Amino acid sequence: MPVQPSTPPQARPPIRLTAQLLTCLVFLIIAAVIIVVAYAEPLSVFVGPMNVGTQLLFGLGLSALAATGSYVSFRMAATSESTRKTIAAYARLDLSGLNPVWISLAAAIGEELLFRAALQPMLGVWITSVIFLLTHTPVYQFRKLDKATLVQAAGVFGASVVLGFIYQYVGLLAAVLVHVAIDVVGLYVVRNALRQPGPAA
Repeated sequence: MPVQPSTPPQARPPIRLTAQLLTCLVFLIIAAVIIVVAYAEPLSVFVGPMNVGTQLLFGLGLSALAATGSYVSFRMAATSESTRKTIAAYARLDLSGLNPVWISLAAAIGEELLFRAALQPMLGVWITSVIFLLTHTPVYQFRKLDKATLVQAAGVFGASVVLGFIYQYVGLLAAVLVHVAIDVVGLYVVRNALRQPGPAA
């Protein structure tokens, strides 16, 4: 009986923008339920210590710093194993056109409302950041604990802690803006890396 040639494994389909928007919607629904059920004054979680105008100014300034820091850290660690793994983790996203912007907006709005506005007032910055890290485990594939994975996990956890303190001391709008800036820069860096020939793609 002749041996059938083995077929190469099918490439997994790309994750479309609609999937990202649906994830945002699910996070918003969960956040809304928690906020309405858990808080006597649900709107209080949206009112930060600073007014909206001040949050906007702080948010834009901190976003510029975050975007610069994100870009510089990617460039400095461009050939590291953790950067290669991060690029691979996001390689399935549809990053065509302006999708990095829309994905970043959806992620920032959904995640900040859920983790910062809904969970952080109950659980605090540190526990919320642990949960934030755990929800990113499927994306980053943190199952294998090597140095690169620990660097990635520390980056995700550290970003969540920073966003938590921004929410706590500035407000939700500022946290959303900074989150958008970090993600936009990261996704454009990933897109550029995937378009370059070589091992990074």
